[in-house]
Amino acid sequence: MLQRMIGHNSPLSRLREKQRIRVRQARRPDTRRPGFTRTEERLLHQILADPMDYITSDEFARSDAESRIYADAPVIERPDVSWYRPLMDDPEPSRSTKNSGTVLLTAAQERVLFLKYNYARHRVRNLQLEIGPNEPTEDEARELLRWYRTATQYREQIAETNLALVLAMAKRTRMSEVDFADLVSEGNMALLRSVDKFDCGRGFKFSTYACRAILKAFSRQGMKLSKYRQRFPTDFDPAMEKSNHLELTRRDRELDAAAEVKQIVETNEAELTRVERTVIFHRFGLAGEKDTAPLTLEQVGQIIGVTKERVRQIQNKALEKIRLAVEENAKREEGQPEGETGVTDN
Repeated sequence: MLQRMIGHNSPLSRLREKQRIRVRQARRPDTRRPGFTRTEERLLHQILADPMDYITSDEFARSDAESRIYADAPVIERPDVSWYRPLMDDPEPSRSTKNSGTVLLTAAQERVLFLKYNYARHRVRNLQLEIGPNEPTEDEARELLRWYRTATQYREQIAETNLALVLAMAKRTRMSEVDFADLVSEGNMALLRSVDKFDCGRGFKFSTYACRAILKAFSRQGMKLSKYRQRFPTDFDPAMEKSNHLELTRRDRELDAAAEVKQIVETNEAELTRVERTVIFHRFGLAGEKDTAPLTLEQVGQIIGVTKERVRQIQNKALEKIRLAVEENAKREEGQPEGETGVTDN
């Protein structure tokens, strides 16, 4: 009695059909049928697992429906959407999309596209019902893939034609708490849902239906963000997400190295001459008991009575001696005898 009360297209019947298909697929070995790629096999399994919804029309019941909808209908070219990416990143209202390659369709052209799209989905659904729990033959599988790809093609064409509608609604909304890119992304999802649910037989333009759906999606996005901020009132701080361990380690090593160099200079482990020590002390602020401000090359030259170029030469020679002393200390700490490179002959 309960089975009779449940409609063939009710949510419960769809769930049962999905479960039957999934059980059938689970029992089937994972083999690839001849003439089909693995991508086509996965797509075919996906199509059989999800019942296809479509918006019906009286045109579909005609005997020559396919030729009337596809062959006799005018061909509508797909728009150029290369302009969309730059404009999506630029939320300024001054930017206009009228001359950006968009295509404005008439109500008759929209009806042609939606009839082609829904008829393809209609054929996919009929094939699903014909196949049922059985394995599709090779002809049925190819026919199923062909109509599914046709439906996908027209769905993308309708969505691409109305991309400017999403941008226009996003600029009109101007929700300061929502990022513009997130707003556009939510609008694109609403646009695709509108394409799936729009009934062209009622005589309205698609933009009339899609605009309201996009604005409602924006409103839901704002409500989600508002609830999220109420639950997590602390703003996101990128600095707290990044560890400063590397910076602290690098700073400690620099301080240790500076202290070691200072000790080498003060104890004269590098065997610097009196002039070299004077230059290093004054150039790096080590002249007094406490570190003082470093002097320029010209100021140090006035102290020792030479030119600043000669001071630079003396400084470079002294720094080279200090570097060699630091390397010798590092070798001693590692337990390596002085004068060896660490490579032994076998």
